[in-house]
Amino acid sequence: MSQNDDFRPDDEHEFDEEWVSKSQRKREMEHLQELGAKLPELNKEQLAKVPMGDTLRVAIEEAQRLQPRSEATRRQMQYIGRLMRGEDAEEIQAAVDQFEAGKQAHLQIFHKLERWRERLIVGDNTDLQAYLTEDPDADIQHLRQLLRNAKKEASEGKPLGASKKLFKYLRERADV
Repeated sequence: MSQNDDFRPDDEHEFDEEWVSKSQRKREMEHLQELGAKLPELNKEQLAKVPMGDTLRVAIEEAQRLQPRSEATRRQMQYIGRLMRGEDAEEIQAAVDQFEAGKQAHLQIFHKLERWRERLIVGDNTDLQAYLTEDPDADIQHLRQLLRNAKKEASEGKPLGASKKLFKYLRERADV
């Protein structure tokens, strides 16, 4: 009986499932590097919520202290990518995705308020009524005063101080 007689086709499938190409490993390492590069961009409160080891946390804090776009930062980011190999990348990715989703929602609200400001300044009473339908608790008198000032500045070509005040009021009303 030779050694090949003991070979079963099932053994070949087990080997195939464990085998990962060099290209696939490289893509996974690049993904970890990219994920690690997002971590220094987070603030302290967000970083505290990310599940990671102490070594990685210290490396991220060090990366935050370095000058952006420097050789030291590039090396530190590579080090963070290397440390990411020992971390649970799925949990870290989930936390980063959650922060990015919140940031995206904040931007959408911000853009909506900018559109309201432009619509109120350029528009007429129907636009004001549409806004008041959406925000019935707004101070109508104060809002009309802000609109008058913003329209006056726009017509005279003056700096947009009143327009900024209007936006600030809209932002306060939206609690953003």
